[in-house]
Amino acid sequence: MSSVSTAASPIAVGSKLPDATLAYLDKEGQVQTVTVADLTKGKKAVLFAVPGAFTPTCSQKHLPGFVEKADELRAKGVDTIACISVNDAFVMRAWGESIGVGDKVLLLSDGNLAFTSAMGVTLDLSDKPVGLGVRSRRYSLLAEDGVVKVLHLEEGGSFTSSGADDILKAL
Repeated sequence: MSSVSTAASPIAVGSKLPDATLAYLDKEGQVQTVTVADLTKGKKAVLFAVPGAFTPTCSQKHLPGFVEKADELRAKGVDTIACISVNDAFVMRAWGESIGVGDKVLLLSDGNLAFTSAMGVTLDLSDKPVGLGVRSRRYSLLAEDGVVKVLHLEEGGSFTSSGADDILKAL
């Protein structure tokens, strides 16, 4: 049975995003880091999280939806679109290449769960036979200057309200 962590209450609309350092690979394949504060300061940012790169729903629906709608999101004033997963930066890069993300969505690694835990959105999938362990619940959010304005937080690993279209409707 999947369980949602109760270590911290999930983030809510009106809350300031917790700060954490996330990693990604640049175009030359070098590991770079960015803080959530720097990513969102003075910006309208869409952040969304997936339980895992290369997993079916994440790869077939969630990430591709944001890639497809990136131009529409930017036309509505969104400065940053980023996908966060607990996978490492190398897996995130390979996943992005396999889907053809290009520069439409920044793929960020929260490999040590610092951001995911601080957000209160961990998802314990240790009982699943595929070896996922502790992951992030699926969500999408709109933050302005680091403050959550819109939040679509899914239960378990479901995908019903956190897609790109859901964020577009809220803009």
